Amino acid sequence: MGLAVITGGGRGIGAAISRRLAIEGHRILLTYNNDSQAAESVIADLRADGVDCVAAKVDCGDTDEVFILADHPWMKDGVDILVLNHGMYERRPAKDLSLTELERTMDVNFKGAVAVYTALSPHLNEDARIIAIGSQLGIRGSPHGADYAASKAALHAWARSLAINLANTGQRINVIAPGAIDTDIIGNDTATKRKERESEIPMGRVGNPEEIASVVSFLTGDDSSYMTGAILHVNGGLFLP
Repeated sequence: MGLAVITGGGRGIGAAISRRLAIEGHRILLTYNNDSQAAESVIADLRADGVDCVAAKVDCGDTDEVFILADHPWMKDGVDILVLNHGMYERRPAKDLSLTELERTMDVNFKGAVAVYTALSPHLNEDARIIAIGSQLGIRGSPHGADYAASKAALHAWARSLAINLANTGQRINVIAPGAIDTDIIGNDTATKRKERESEIPMGRVGNPEEIASVVSFLTGDDSSYMTGAILHVNGGLFLP
């Protein structure tokens, strides 16, 4: 199999996706921004299992850095899978959101995803599969993450629009909108907060990153060959649009 590029692939959902696609035989190029230790740990584990993989430091909110990624020597053989997983989420009341904070979140979560796609599009193989990691908050909104919700809503709309453009090319793009997943975003929950969060979810628990990676596996495989522009909700029944 060919190359899979996973932005934000060094921890949380991204790390689980990197590991899952590696198990399925793909070469892995993952990006990270701040946490080099986590990214290198994933790379070390994959290499120990014989996986051909590399990590690249990229701030996806910086267009110049994104386009430098396109010059990585591994791109010359083409990209089979592109997972747009990077993102930032800072909690603040919607009423206190500044325009500067909004701009930074949009630069990373939305414009950064568009920039990665644009930069790598010349290297995408004719049957490339593109997965954007969105969020249920991009549909339902958030009282403490309005900028994050807005950025994910924009990502959803862009991905569905792009799907229409690509539909007769052989390339497909779909969106996964996770609910509460056991990553750093909810890692600081108190025991009380975790119980409250779980009580709101019909399945009675938060999800784990590997469950998102399983959906990525489905969307990048032949069993989803007639799917493009879909938003798959993976949230334990918390939000049913």
